[in-house]
Amino acid sequence: MSRAWRLIDTGMRSAAENMALDRALLESCQAGAPNTLRFLRFEPSALIGFHQSVSQELDIDYCRREGIAISRRITGGGALYCDQGQIGWELFVDRRTFATGDMLAIARQVCGIAVEGLRSLGVDAAFRPRNDIEVAGRKIGGTGGAFDGNALLYQGTVLIDFDVERMLRVLRIPQEKLSDKAIASARERITTLRAWLSDDTPSVATVQATLTRAFAQGLGVTLEAEDLSAVERDLYERYQVEMAGDDWIFETDRPRIEVATASAMRKTAGGLVRVMATVDTARERLKQVFITGDFFINPRRAIVDLEAALRDLALERVDETVDAFFKNRAIEMLLLTPEDLKAVLHEALRSLEPQGHERVGV
Repeated sequence: MSRAWRLIDTGMRSAAENMALDRALLESCQAGAPNTLRFLRFEPSALIGFHQSVSQELDIDYCRREGIAISRRITGGGALYCDQGQIGWELFVDRRTFATGDMLAIARQVCGIAVEGLRSLGVDAAFRPRNDIEVAGRKIGGTGGAFDGNALLYQGTVLIDFDVERMLRVLRIPQEKLSDKAIASARERITTLRAWLSDDTPSVATVQATLTRAFAQGLGVTLEAEDLSAVERDLYERYQVEMAGDDWIFETDRPRIEVATASAMRKTAGGLVRVMATVDTARERLKQVFITGDFFINPRRAIVDLEAALRDLALERVDETVDAFFKNRAIEMLLLTPEDLKAVLHEALRSLEPQGHERVGV
C-alpha cells in the first residue's frame, strides 16, 4: 500500500507570502507533519538566495520602478526573477525519505521525476547537473534543495512563458552589457513550454496535474489534496509580516564602513562564491569577511559562523582557521569544498589595494 502525502496548492501569492509559506511548511515538516508536495506561483518578484546580498545581485531601483517585489529565500542558490509565467513546485519531506544525505543524488532522483512529467507533456526534457532541467541544452527549470534539521525542502520551477529581457534588467547587470546581443544570448540558454508547444501549450492546471501524477508514481505515494493546517496558518501569518520587512530582506547586505577592502569572486563546481573583506593592512589582520553566493550549505548559518571565526584574524591563520572550522562541525555542502572557500579568500587578499590607495564602502 502506497504512503499518503499531502498535496497543497497555494496559488498566486506575493514574494513575502510565498517565503512565509516556505518557512511555515518547513517548520511544520520538522514537527512531524506529513510529507507534502506544494504548488506555488508568484506575482512579479525578484528573489535572492539566503546567503546573497540584495545590493550585489539585484537592480533595486529598477525593481521599485516596475513594482517588482524583492525578497530573500530561506534556501541557498542564486537570484531569480519569478512571475505569472512560471509554476513552482516544492517537496517538504522527512530527510530520511530519500535514504541518502547526498544532495546531488537527491537532485538527480527528484529532477528525474519532474523530467518524466515534462516529457509526458511533449517536451524532451533532461536533467543537467547540478540542479537544472533542460530541453535541447536550454534551461526550462531550475531546482535546489536544503536540509534543515530533520527536514528536507526541495524546490523547482517550470517555465511556461518567460520574459528574458525583464529578468536581465532585474539582475544587477551593468547597462552597457544589456545589449541586443546579450539578450539574444540569454534567450538561447533559456526555453519555455510555449516555445516548444506553441498553440498546444498546456494550462497551469494541466502542468500541475501532470507533475502530481509523475511525483506520485516516481515516489510510490498517493497525493491527497489538503489545505494548510491551523498551526501552519498561524505560522504563516506570523512570518508573513517578518519576511515582508527590510530586516529580513536586507539582512545579508553589507554595512557601509570606510575601510580598505579586498574582494574576489570565483565560479566553483558548487556555485559562484563572492568574498568581500575589510583588512587592517598595518596589523595584517582581517577585520571582517563577508561570503555570499549561489551555493548550497547546511546548516544555513554555517557561513555566518565561518565569517565570525575569521573576524579579527591574523592573515597567516586564514587556512588553518577554515580547516579547523569544517573539521569540527557537521556541515553539508553541494559540490563546494573548504578548499574552494580558501582559494577565493586568498584571491581576495591578493587583490587588496595598498593602504591609502582606495577607501570604499562595503
